[in-house]
Amino acid sequence: MLLALFQPDIPQNLGAALRLGACLGVPVHVIEPCGFPLSDRAIRRAAMDYGDPAEVIRHSGWADFAAQAQGRVVLFTTKGATPLHDFVFRSDDILLFGRESLGVPDEVHEAADARVIIPLTAGRRSFNVTVSAAIGLSEALRQTGLFPKA
Repeated sequence: MLLALFQPDIPQNLGAALRLGACLGVPVHVIEPCGFPLSDRAIRRAAMDYGDPAEVIRHSGWADFAAQAQGRVVLFTTKGATPLHDFVFRSDDILLFGRESLGVPDEVHEAADARVIIPLTAGRRSFNVTVSAAIGLSEALRQTGLFPKA
């Protein structure tokens, strides 16, 4: 299982996602371009002391990522999708999260093997992308028995 971020806009969210990946033992793939300068040094700075143990793989764009993807791409989206609690995850799933500002373009939405929504109370738009990633990844790891052992 892995976590993929599509063109993140906010470096602090990338840092939090790297910490999430490091703590749960899940690689984090970053699909560029990002909304901020991205270098290995910037990644380490954003991740603080969790950057080194996090496995980070950078992709130059969607085509590069899609060509290398091994597993089912599960897009978390606010558009027509299966509710999180009704979706059955697999151990080789790629959990994909879009840009904070725009989500993902139609071509990425259509290329996903599955689309999942985290249900919210009426009148609410969405969670922060890293909060969504933590919720989605936690459920996927729980279902597949891949949560780290205490």
